[in-house]
Amino acid sequence: MEKNKTYSSAYNGDDSISLFLTFCIEQYAHLKGILGAKSMKILSDAGILEYLRKHYETLHTESIQWILNDIDKLVDSKVLVK
Repeated sequence: MEKNKTYSSAYNGDDSISLFLTFCIEQYAHLKGILGAKSMKILSDAGILEYLRKHYETLHTESIQWILNDIDKLVDSKVLVK
């Protein structure tokens, strides 16, 4: 049950947002050549899942390349801060 805690904290009950978050997690994993679970941990720890959820209305209209570029920049900036 602990595995899903980080994902569920960003989930607000809207299936379209849930699907969007899952899509972003998997696409980021594919981009980085990592497992989905590791991608989810990275995005959750950096607060990016919450960012994606909060800005769903705008972000889901963008191309996946644009979203991944945005995610990558956010991950890099969060890693530098830590």
